[in-house]
Amino acid sequence: MKKTILLSIPLLLSILACPLLYILVGPPLDAVQLSTLKILGIIAGSSALYCFVVGQLSGNNSQMDKLWSLLPIAYAWIIAARGGMAPRLVVMAILATLWGARLTFNFARKGAYSLRFWEGTEDYRWQVLRSRKEFQPRWKFVLFDFFFISIYQNALVLMTTFPALVSMNSTVPFGWVDVLAAVLCTAFLLIETISDEQQWAFQTKKWGMIGEGRKLEELPDPYNRGFNTVGLWSRSRHPNYLGEQGMWCSFYIFSVGAGIGIINWSIIGALLLVALFLGSSTFAEEISKGKYPEYAYYVKTVNRYFPGKKYTSPEA
Repeated sequence: MKKTILLSIPLLLSILACPLLYILVGPPLDAVQLSTLKILGIIAGSSALYCFVVGQLSGNNSQMDKLWSLLPIAYAWIIAARGGMAPRLVVMAILATLWGARLTFNFARKGAYSLRFWEGTEDYRWQVLRSRKEFQPRWKFVLFDFFFISIYQNALVLMTTFPALVSMNSTVPFGWVDVLAAVLCTAFLLIETISDEQQWAFQTKKWGMIGEGRKLEELPDPYNRGFNTVGLWSRSRHPNYLGEQGMWCSFYIFSVGAGIGIINWSIIGALLLVALFLGSSTFAEEISKGKYPEYAYYVKTVNRYFPGKKYTSPEA
């Protein structure tokens, strides 16, 4: 029950923080922005309904995972179009597209997408959660699927594009703050790309050797550990998460460049994404500790996100 409560914290924060930030620090949305938000809200709501219904009927709760990388692209270009294709909005939409294309490719090569759209490889963490006693009997996970996987995650994805929404009516020219935001977004996108490629290469090689009939402990170093300690992963336990969070936090900086203010309510998406990844990384590490004996030592010696001291095996 404690873990269930912890998983609910981001949802409660969003319910309370978003309207409070809107009221206290603004800026208020004009008529065009409100009508745009209505369009985006209809898409997000339809997506939430789709994810819940198809996820329940198919038993595959990764329906939202498939849309996670696609929806921000649609949101960003809708905002750009309704904002008159202003340079700042176009740059934001291009960056969202590059981010989405990379993530879609990474998820697709893991077998997530299928011509039978309701099928595909499901994120292993949903399978683990469904089996937990906290989600027994089944109706508890159904509620979790409805409120967290379907509704909350769709709302969060929409919130990450709020910096573009609040920048729609800006009269401030594209300037150095926007350039800084674009450079940071690109840098974090590069970090995420490199870390995912390193992870893909490591896991492909590991499972290839296991597929030949070799046991994990019989594999050569570093594959015998079971988890990646190569490249960026030797200095950060989740360099891909660092890139993901950094990308959307940098995306927020565009709203500052638009003259909206250093602190404005569109920051809510980035903040809640950080909270979500904190819980997600903790949960993933809990699973890894149960699978790989050396992982607990890895957690103790390597930073969660920001690169630090290089990992060395306890036997070294």
